[in-house]
Amino acid sequence: MTNEYTAVVKQDDGWWIGWIEEVPGVNCQERTREKLLESLRVTLSEAIEFNREDARRMAGVGFEEALIAA
Repeated sequence: MTNEYTAVVKQDDGWWIGWIEEVPGVNCQERTREKLLESLRVTLSEAIEFNREDARRMAGVGFEEALIAA
């Protein structure tokens, strides 16, 4: 399953900066737009994996997972 997210990007003083709308804290800064988009992809992937591990750790044992679509 592939999820899609929205990157908000802009150029400012020679830098490209961007955020992922749907995930607070995922933001990056790079010299080119292409590098920015790749950094956002990597950072988003890492944030999702970290959140997944954190949720499972907090749930402890005996939990189940359910897919939810919005």
